[in-house]
Amino acid sequence: MQALASYLTEIRDLRSTGATVKETSYYSALATLLNALGSELKPKVRCVIHIASSGAGIPDIGLFTQEQFQTRSTHEPLPGQLPERGVLEVKPPSADVLSISQSEQVKKYLPRYGLVFVSNYREFLLVTRDESGNPVLQERYTLASTEAEFWKAIKQPAAFAAKHKIQAEEFLTRVLLYNAPI
Repeated sequence: MQALASYLTEIRDLRSTGATVKETSYYSALATLLNALGSELKPKVRCVIHIASSGAGIPDIGLFTQEQFQTRSTHEPLPGQLPERGVLEVKPPSADVLSISQSEQVKKYLPRYGLVFVSNYREFLLVTRDESGNPVLQERYTLASTEAEFWKAIKQPAAFAAKHKIQAEEFLTRVLLYNAPI
């Protein structure tokens, strides 16, 4: 199964339990999607959910390149590493990505990590900063315009994914390749 279809299927299946938390229960599905796409890149990009605070709070997900991972388990963890490809701030599907991009959390993360990728699971927006440190909205991709449209569409995840596969996966790949100025 393709990465996007797997992502949508996982979200649908998790929601079907009736036991999910609107934001955090779907982190693993998003990380799996990004890890699948990141595994094809050079250097590979991997997600770490809830990275340690480095003075700007605890981001939902950090995007690390493969070189940032120890290759042998006998080595001690590398202290204080910042995710080379930035961080994600994720909110529930009911949230608006533009509002997320203007939140206090994103304002705190941007100076520290250089770029923040925001999502509500149905929309994705890359936020960077200019030379003066001001937020700059970069590319945006929308799977569904509303939460209701999203939940309806993922009842048939393979068909929904087929409509978005190429554009969504190309967009997400560009985000994973975007270098964060740290």
